[in-house]
Amino acid sequence: MKYSVIVPVFDRPQEVEELLNSLAAQVSMDFELVIVEDGSTERCDDVLASFSDILQIRYFFKENSGPGDSRNFGMEKARGEYLIFFDSDCLIPADYFQKLDTFLDAHPEVDVFGGSDGQHQSFSKIQKAINYAMTSFITTGGIRGNKKHIGKFEPRSFNMGFTKEVYKKVGGFATVHPGEDPDLSIRIVKAGFTSSLVPDLYVYHKRRIDWSKFAKQVYKFGVVRNILIRWHPGTFKYVFALPSIFLWSSVGLILLAILVSWWFMVPLVVLAFVIWIDAWMKTKDLSISLLACAASFIQLWGYGWGFTRSFVALHILKRNERQAFPAFFFD
Repeated sequence: MKYSVIVPVFDRPQEVEELLNSLAAQVSMDFELVIVEDGSTERCDDVLASFSDILQIRYFFKENSGPGDSRNFGMEKARGEYLIFFDSDCLIPADYFQKLDTFLDAHPEVDVFGGSDGQHQSFSKIQKAINYAMTSFITTGGIRGNKKHIGKFEPRSFNMGFTKEVYKKVGGFATVHPGEDPDLSIRIVKAGFTSSLVPDLYVYHKRRIDWSKFAKQVYKFGVVRNILIRWHPGTFKYVFALPSIFLWSSVGLILLAILVSWWFMVPLVVLAFVIWIDAWMKTKDLSISLLACAASFIQLWGYGWGFTRSFVALHILKRNERQAFPAFFFD
């Protein structure tokens, strides 16, 4: 068997059903599906039973220990040559494995690979706006990768794969969450394995479905970035700090606008206008482009606040990361 698709699940049977519907429609079916139920109270085994005649499914239930450890559990059970990772809130295009076969045949030197995420027509307007914020160059600085290259690409676990040899040499995901996937990607690159972004190997990633969940998610991303910088010295990039700079610049401009003149709001208004135009051109939908402005500011401010908090705690106060942010670890 060529591929083992490993999916950790926690209380999301409906998402799993949608994921399996997309996997059942694959053009190439040379894969097994390893579902690791991470201590859920709403189990998905009944959902899996309805796909048993279509997909090769192996189901495991274990005590809750986080997505990283659940993926490690799945890797131990996997029988495929390549280990593929999706999140349970993903939909997979029908030609995903066909495209992956074509890429790997052309690039046998690649050990680890991944792709991007797109928006499905079934997504809500908020989901599409959030997808824009998470993939736009304006809001991410291009760190997610938008050009095909082979070298030091660091894939994320919603769309990621590597050979079994990589797992045997580097080990699995850490117990931190979020951040377990960039940590593993950094270790893989350090070990000398060849990585590559595959631009057309995309998935449809639903992400969070409301503003509060999205704000909490990007805040966590900001916090964990400094944990990863501590673990992997030399991995800092200036773009990691830009959301914090933007956050405190925004605070300063808003205060000046209130206390001195509303003209100080012009930079923020201009940025919102640029985001609106860019999102409108990409989505062709006026309402989504307006929501994209909100999503972009939530992302930048939320990430910036998380990055600021962890930078102060870890790099200025020199606190231990597990003591400073215990909720981020499954130990």
